[in-house]
Amino acid sequence: MSPVFEKNAIVLFQGDSITDAGRNREVGEDLGRGYAMITAAWFSAMYPELGVRFLNRGISGNTVMDLKGRWKADCLDLKPTWISIMIGINEAARRYTQNNPMPHEVYENTYREILTQAKEQLNAKFILLEPFVLPIPEDRILWREDLNPKIEIVRNLAREFGAILVPTDGIFAQASARRELAFWAPDGVHPTPAGHALMARAWLQAVNAL
Repeated sequence: MSPVFEKNAIVLFQGDSITDAGRNREVGEDLGRGYAMITAAWFSAMYPELGVRFLNRGISGNTVMDLKGRWKADCLDLKPTWISIMIGINEAARRYTQNNPMPHEVYENTYREILTQAKEQLNAKFILLEPFVLPIPEDRILWREDLNPKIEIVRNLAREFGAILVPTDGIFAQASARRELAFWAPDGVHPTPAGHALMARAWLQAVNAL
């Protein structure tokens, strides 16, 4: 089994704070300190001959509407051949923390719009990661009402666009049966280093790199 990436592929990570992971936005090649960096480091170490280039343009606090607003500069202009996206938890959170819900149809239509643009203009391929939440603190349980339909939308879009799907929500649920919730994500949303490594391993497995 060999990785799905072609030689000299450009892989772009997009998303919110989980993808951002403290990257230096003034340094275009900086990948942050999360799953994007771990993924790129391991892939590059295992397959240096492929010459795959990794970029990260995740921005903390972003929703899919924010991605749409910066899609040209932070995606299309970079001409990636593969685009990895994880977006959706802020949409769910704001329903409960700011009384600012994003209707599911808006999430779906906007997500589909940016994927369509990348497919039509770049013929890019996609890796879609499910948004996730763990029930810590307990009020995160309420977020499921909003998040679960958005996870299903991501799954449907993966089928529609022939994308590789990383089932992040299920992966964290499975992992939380092995260790306490805070070991993986103390606030239910932002992974610990172990949580980021868990995501990186799942991502690499999804692209046939492990």
